[in-house]
Amino acid sequence: METLDSYGVSRLEGHFRAFLNGEPQPEDFKNSGWVSTVRNAVQGGKRMYRVHILRRPLTDYLRYELGWGYHRNMAAGEEFFILDTTEQPNPLAGVGDFWMFDEADVQVMHYEDDGTYIDSELLPQGSASEFIECRDVAMRHAVPFGEWWEKYRE
Repeated sequence: METLDSYGVSRLEGHFRAFLNGEPQPEDFKNSGWVSTVRNAVQGGKRMYRVHILRRPLTDYLRYELGWGYHRNMAAGEEFFILDTTEQPNPLAGVGDFWMFDEADVQVMHYEDDGTYIDSELLPQGSASEFIECRDVAMRHAVPFGEWWEKYRE
């Protein structure tokens, strides 16, 4: 689950600047370690997907993340869904970013106000049911990224 309009870009600043300047994706962006992680997991039978809760108009960061990052990761097998709250209430207001692994382990993400990653917290075993419900609500209200992007890309 992703909920922020911007994630700290200091480590990606060169790529972000290239995006804003209309330059092509650098090879090191296209072939990042995360792409290999996704590809290996999907080829190994895992499903990797996320829902991003957002509102339009998109921030520059979201245009970058969706326009470059999501498309790059989709080529490796990751799936994306958008829960657009521009014209509907957010059914998960107050829920923050988290990762869930095999519907058993949940890692809650912590960020500074500007979206800079602080750390993550692995929750105790047995905490997943609340997050499974959040995921299910998100998926009921979200649309596949490709469908959303075709309609709203900026």
